[in-house]
Amino acid sequence: MKFGPAKHFIALLLAAPLLTGCLERGQPTMVDTSADDDAFCRANNVAAGSNDYVICRKNRDVQRGNANARTDRAQRNLAEQMLNNPTRP
Repeated sequence: MKFGPAKHFIALLLAAPLLTGCLERGQPTMVDTSADDDAFCRANNVAAGSNDYVICRKNRDVQRGNANARTDRAQRNLAEQMLNNPTRP
């Protein structure tokens, strides 16, 4: 049975949804952490809208950014180490 280009087209249509994940390019999806940050800052008896509240939220944002940077750096270091020191069976 010959299907010609139709067979390839169907295979491409089936593979397309799987390949769309590759378009993300390593950028994580944004997660709404405002409720968690709000609960954390209010747990420290800080009124919403006060200067201390704004500082608390800013500190949480900076801590999250630093954690993301550490994770990215660790991933890059691991990839570089794997490229430079391949295991040979």
